[in-house]
Amino acid sequence: MVWQGSPGATIKVIILHILLCLLIFYTVYYMTGSISCGLFRLNTFSLHTPFEFKTEPSYSNPNYLANMLTMELTFLTSGLLFAQLLKRWVWDYAITITLTHILLTSAVMKEIPFVWQWWLALASGLFLMIGSGELMTHLACSSVNNLNGDSLS
Repeated sequence: MVWQGSPGATIKVIILHILLCLLIFYTVYYMTGSISCGLFRLNTFSLHTPFEFKTEPSYSNPNYLANMLTMELTFLTSGLLFAQLLKRWVWDYAITITLTHILLTSAVMKEIPFVWQWWLALASGLFLMIGSGELMTHLACSSVNNLNGDSLS
């Protein structure tokens, strides 16, 4: 891909896209977290929900189940929304947002997560985000290319 325009304008577009993707990601995270809190009938909803990795991992723990469901649904939904915003390179922004999320999680909780279940859920969420976003981009772009008469061959 050849970038058009000045390098300064390109950097500004990339930074704007990263900020918009972060806004989308954390908005979806809090919305999904509040719905999961209601579904699992939890008494409290914490502002630390996106950053919580210290919950005891157990299938009988409703806080843990709500956190994992929230994380996975957030990554899936964010991938779909990133595809609508970006139209390409969803994988690149998905990895960037996930790395930023890891850094923010470490900063907010003041420690590095060592819980392997959290890392496994994060990795599977990243694959969900990339897969759903790239699939949406492929389907949307292929239908636009077919309508315009453009083709890759």
